[in-house]
Amino acid sequence: MGAHAGAGPVVIGVDSSTQSTKVLAVDVDSGAVLASGQAPHTVSSGGGRETDPEVWWEALLDALKQTGEYAARAEAISVGGQQHGLVVLDAAGRPVRPALLWNDIRSAPQAAALVERHGADWWAERFGSVPSASFTAAKWAWLTEHEPAAAAAARAVRLPHDFLTERLGGAAVTDRGDVSGTGWWASGSETYDEALLGEIGLDPALLPAVLGPGERAGTVGDAAVRGGLPLRAGAVVASGTGDNAAAALGLGLAPGRAVLSLGTSGTVYAVSRRRPTDPSGTVAGFAAADGGWLPLACTLNCTLAVDKVAALLSLDREAVAPGGSVAFLPFLDGERTPNLPYASGLLTGLRHDTSAGQVLQGAYDGAVYALLAALDQVLAVDGAPSGSAVSSSSDEPLLLIGGGARGTAWRETVRRLSGRAVQVPRAAELVALGAAAQAAALLTGEAASSIAHRWGTAAGPVHDPLPRDEETLTRLAAALPLAGGS
Repeated sequence: MGAHAGAGPVVIGVDSSTQSTKVLAVDVDSGAVLASGQAPHTVSSGGGRETDPEVWWEALLDALKQTGEYAARAEAISVGGQQHGLVVLDAAGRPVRPALLWNDIRSAPQAAALVERHGADWWAERFGSVPSASFTAAKWAWLTEHEPAAAAAARAVRLPHDFLTERLGGAAVTDRGDVSGTGWWASGSETYDEALLGEIGLDPALLPAVLGPGERAGTVGDAAVRGGLPLRAGAVVASGTGDNAAAALGLGLAPGRAVLSLGTSGTVYAVSRRRPTDPSGTVAGFAAADGGWLPLACTLNCTLAVDKVAALLSLDREAVAPGGSVAFLPFLDGERTPNLPYASGLLTGLRHDTSAGQVLQGAYDGAVYALLAALDQVLAVDGAPSGSAVSSSSDEPLLLIGGGARGTAWRETVRRLSGRAVQVPRAAELVALGAAAQAAALLTGEAASSIAHRWGTAAGPVHDPLPRDEETLTRLAAALPLAGGS
């Protein structure tokens, strides 16, 4: 995966996340990262979480330019993007208002109303997921209720990755991986559910076509190049997908292997042969970009929440201390898993001898505990025994990815609370690498997962398991009902 000049075909993989756009220029033959670029996004921090989609486009242009000659050489490009966000466009393709992001929880009442109207079992069986505030259907319901003029002005409704893909290739398309997180795509039939769309007042004509695995979204046009896009006209544009589905492609993930991703949000997922239908709402029944399924659970509070605690304590994020009696659930932005949208951080067990480092370790513990508890249910979709993530060890190391995976405190907390070995892939930017593999598949005819295996993206050191910290797990389990959980 090391950089070298390379003379073979080049592809571009894009990760348009909540906080920034990252771009990798990748050699198709070797998987070497030839160049990279990154540009930040502006996210509102007031009553909701919003970003003007034009910020994503400008960040993409900026990041592409940072790759120099490789952008112009690239033969294909694919976009992995943050899931769930609601992008509302006018007839000219311009945003009607800033996009509502996945972590905007103002739509929690609308999500609850949708679930109450039909019941969780109906949602799970029909759509594969029980909608929470993150889901796009709930955000559209919020928009029609609170900003009816903006909803009425909509001439197109897109997800973040759809918006960028359409700008690149000119076609109004999405893919099954990303659209499975909307709440209006029925996973059982793999079609838009027109009855549900009618219920929430969304014309299906405003939605993009859903592409299957390996289908092209179009090609870069002359007009886009003249408008400043530093790609060559005729470069192939892949369907793209959601960020988690792209990361699964980037790892070449196979059934039975679990991933724990530590980023702005925390996610746990695994590839499955079975379509998920979890009525508890913990496991989202997402589709995988390669045609399978990607049962996934997501927490809102991960690295940003722990970093906030470190800042409040005036500590470096690695300045944790062992021991102590605290139980800390760092639900600073409400929480999605468990479904507690109105929760706040909960800290119990403070004593005179509690140190700041022990409080910070408690924040790590609480964030990881929520993820591991959800992972049990993710693994159960494919028939793994109950308790496989938290209450027993496994010979298969957990794949630890995301920005937090590079941190010693995060890695050691996962090892201590899971009792499992942990593998940290050396390859960085797995969402962008997965998008690059998807783009490369259009050129070579290989499966994207096969390309990722050939590139060796999952290779990295394995850290042996530690004895599980039963005492901390017990404290956290006892604290959860105080936050409104069960």
